[in-house]
Amino acid sequence: MGIKTYRPLTPGQRFKTSPTFEEITKDRPEKSLLEPLRKSGGRNVHGRMTMRRRGGGHKQHYRVIDYKRDKHGIPAKVAGIEYDPNRSARIALLHYADGEKRYILAPNGLKVGQTLMSGPDAPAEVGNALPLRAIPMALAVHGIEINRGKGAQMVRSAGGAAQLMSKEGDYVQIKLPSGEIRRFHVECYATVGQVGNLDHDSISLGKAGRARHLGRRPASRAVAKNPVDHPMGGGQGKSKSGGGWHHPCSPWGQPAKGYKTRKKHKWTDKFIVKDRRKP
Repeated sequence: MGIKTYRPLTPGQRFKTSPTFEEITKDRPEKSLLEPLRKSGGRNVHGRMTMRRRGGGHKQHYRVIDYKRDKHGIPAKVAGIEYDPNRSARIALLHYADGEKRYILAPNGLKVGQTLMSGPDAPAEVGNALPLRAIPMALAVHGIEINRGKGAQMVRSAGGAAQLMSKEGDYVQIKLPSGEIRRFHVECYATVGQVGNLDHDSISLGKAGRARHLGRRPASRAVAKNPVDHPMGGGQGKSKSGGGWHHPCSPWGQPAKGYKTRKKHKWTDKFIVKDRRKP
């Protein structure tokens, strides 16, 4: 994948960059794998706003992604690489030998016509899903299960890759993209390879309109607000907040820097070997 730049004929094009989409081979999604997707506007089922700065955006359909990869031993051919408006990664359409069609996250280097397989006997090649016990050490993986049989929950965004560090008994130590080293059960499944669309984080929207098309509404600075709207608001002229210095915090007063929000005795702490925040 490459990045396309534009001649600055307008102010919005001066800093605008976009992907070249050269890896995309299909321009229409598989209709049988589409579901309606309603806009929430950041509201929950009670109509209360639980997520700020969301709204608008282009209408989209949800692509049903196969995170479980539970068709073991059945070969599948890659029919196409598609754009998915709901995620940063590209998706690949698989045609299984028994006639079923499914979407998966497209790993980097996946080609149309390639044959993929999942299961404990599948070869450790890019795009194949295997239990962690069957994947060689130091190999890059993505789409890792936290609970056996639940489906991939970790390392799913564009360019994401985790690395197998060691195997000890019933658990495997994996270094995640954040730098955290975590233990996973050897029977949890993962997909070999790195998630594609590596240049996603290098894209510059260039203008506010592209953000609105993505459903992202404007975000005003806290210090620019009034005291009634934010603890850091108010003051005469430019000030840290309220005329005096105030620690950076959320609108509800929770500190933003250095304050630990994770529970002190969370039951999943036993799976964390190395915290991502510690050197």
